[in-house]
Amino acid sequence: MTEHTETPMLDFKPITVRDKDWVTKIVMAENSPSADYNFGNMYIWDKYYKQLLCPFEGRLLVKLCYEDKPIFVYPVGQGPVKPAIDVLREHAEQIGCPLVLEGVTEVHKEILEKEYPGKFIFEENEESADYIYLAQKLSSFSGKALHSKKNHCNRFEAEHEWEFVPITKENIPECHEMLISWINDNRERLDESISFELEAIEEAFAVYGQLDMEGGILKSEGKVMGFSLGEMSNSDCFNVHFEKADPSVNGAYPMVCRELCRMVMKNHPDLKYINREDDMGLPSLRRSKLSYKPEYILKKYSARWKDE
Repeated sequence: MTEHTETPMLDFKPITVRDKDWVTKIVMAENSPSADYNFGNMYIWDKYYKQLLCPFEGRLLVKLCYEDKPIFVYPVGQGPVKPAIDVLREHAEQIGCPLVLEGVTEVHKEILEKEYPGKFIFEENEESADYIYLAQKLSSFSGKALHSKKNHCNRFEAEHEWEFVPITKENIPECHEMLISWINDNRERLDESISFELEAIEEAFAVYGQLDMEGGILKSEGKVMGFSLGEMSNSDCFNVHFEKADPSVNGAYPMVCRELCRMVMKNHPDLKYINREDDMGLPSLRRSKLSYKPEYILKKYSARWKDE
């Protein structure tokens, strides 16, 4: 007679700022450079993804609503992953939906194929791939491939009295004012997803001091020319969530990129990589990210459990 094992009850709850410490502990144990698991990123995009969180045996279970469908995120953390996958399978069956895991990296894909041979169907999500750069290169734009970026910075420095200062609660209103002007000036060429990004940036500003985010502002003659902010995604990689600059000012964008990188490298001596996130499938954004010459691109997959 086979002993019946009752399925553990999963207590999924909406994400709040109070979840930061326990989520960050689990994410840092995973030590992935992926942008998908950082607490700050999860929190500020919650209005879009409507995430529910649940700790389970050293791993983070995330259920979210995307295009009105419940899907899950690969359960990062430490310890065996199989119990977490098994409990997600049972939960998905209970709520009547297929088990689909998002945010699956090559490393995760190998683990799933080893633990469940032939049980998952994988589909690459090119628009979700992260662009990963060497921090040292972005901090100097050294080498022939980045020579044009360096020239733009040289021109900016020759034409402007400038400074790059950390973002604080006190100067966030200046960033917000610049952001609204940037959107108004570029509205015609922007994708409709900019409204979600605007909400995410404003959420980041609203709780900036409560998250582990770091950012900086490029100023010239007292005017904000650009800003950028992000957070550490693992022990040696910084994840840039947002970067905005005045496109009419030559060199403003590469200056913001370079100076944030220098600031973060100073704050984190072991920093090796910069994750500038995905291109959302937008050709213009893809061209921009490729122009900074990524060291590698972190592929992402959807993993769907095969129907029995």
